[in-house]
Amino acid sequence: MNLDPALLDILVCPDCRSALAVDEEKSELVCTGCGLAYPVRDDIPVLLVDEARRPSSDDA
Repeated sequence: MNLDPALLDILVCPDCRSALAVDEEKSELVCTGCGLAYPVRDDIPVLLVDEARRPSSDDA
């Protein structure tokens, strides 16, 4: 994933407005508040709640 650090500084979760953390392994941005995981496709974050993966007990 090749995301601009300045972009990451201003992006927030569209659901709860918390900060997003990068998960390089899964190519996702993970919300530090609610835990939703937003996919990154072709280095473009898809910040749609309908596209986000819900946290599960397997991820813990």
